[in-house]
Amino acid sequence: MDRSEKLELITSLHNTLKEAELVVVTRQSGLTVAEVTDLRRKMRAAGAGYRVAKNRLARRALEGTKFTGLSDLLTGTTALAYSKDPVAAAKVAITYAKDNEKLSIAGGVLGSLVLDPEGIKALASLPSLDELRAKLVGLLQTPATRVATVLAAPAGQLARVFNAYATKESSAS
Repeated sequence: MDRSEKLELITSLHNTLKEAELVVVTRQSGLTVAEVTDLRRKMRAAGAGYRVAKNRLARRALEGTKFTGLSDLLTGTTALAYSKDPVAAAKVAITYAKDNEKLSIAGGVLGSLVLDPEGIKALASLPSLDELRAKLVGLLQTPATRVATVLAAPAGQLARVFNAYATKESSAS
């Protein structure tokens, strides 16, 4: 890789990381190309990305971003998983690491908060942004449904009373 390619890689990675909310540093020892491709595919499906870069180049790309705290984690064979969703990259990385012993989580950064591997696992157990939105919509709809039920109940009771009187008079006749 010549100097211009390295500069292009650093700039590309820097721009990508500027837009991310979460970066997870993974250690991969012995992952095959097929396994890395599978991991990348899963990351893309979740709205995240996965990038293998030399540690020195990754450190330079982290300069000027909110993820400068990751520099200490960039030792050995590492790769960066990143996402705009604060949970997506962590979920995919943790799930993949459970199935494949060759991948481990070194840590990460959410916003400006540096997380250890346990913090990333805790983050991965949270619902995603879409799941939270669905729960919020459900919570907002529930009171309206209950109000409608409460308001409709007296009318329903009144209709049952009228029906009972009508049934009573028709049986008496």
